[in-house]
Amino acid sequence: MQRMVTMLGFLAALPGVAWADDDCFVPMAGWQPRDAVQRLAEENGWTVRRIKIDDGCYEIDGRDPEGRSIEVTVHPATLDVIELEYEEDDGYEGDDPSRKDRDERGRD
Repeated sequence: MQRMVTMLGFLAALPGVAWADDDCFVPMAGWQPRDAVQRLAEENGWTVRRIKIDDGCYEIDGRDPEGRSIEVTVHPATLDVIELEYEEDDGYEGDDPSRKDRDERGRD
């Protein structure tokens, strides 16, 4: 056990090791403008409802080309997509009759 703790401590000290983290730590001077985030969304076919800043990252709330509700986390300096998450919709949209039936019965 001691050996594993020592190895984990060593790995944590290595520079360049990417650890999963939703936070973006970039000085504002290094950020791309909001218009660039809007263009990124348009290039991907996303409809933007809102662009906000969350944990130092840009966050796009909108819809993908199929109409599904999405939340996209974007690195503010590189505009790399960090995370794309599909959100559950409260209302019914679309032609899937099986989903409509489930919604009408109150089950989902």
